[in-house]
Amino acid sequence: MAALIMNESNFDETIKNNSFVVVDMWAEWCGPCRMISPVIEELAERYSDKIIVGKVNVDEEPQLAQRFGVTGIPTLLFFKNGKLIDRSVGALPKSVLENRISSLL
Repeated sequence: MAALIMNESNFDETIKNNSFVVVDMWAEWCGPCRMISPVIEELAERYSDKIIVGKVNVDEEPQLAQRFGVTGIPTLLFFKNGKLIDRSVGALPKSVLENRISSLL
């Protein structure tokens, strides 16, 4: 399953209705965002039975970026049972992201 496009209308419901959600805060013009995008999609596929992976375009949804204090992108937000439990900023290697997801699950 590909990453879910998230916006103001489906964000809260997605976070509340799924036990583990990773949200990629990104923008079209962001080089590091484009670098990790294939990794994010791959993780969405690989962990589709355990997690939901969502993407929020900060240019289209600035209120969500502001709500979570996102000042640099890409930022990954990790939610468990509706609560923000971790975040990472910058383009991290796939192995680091996999380890982070595994440790938080």
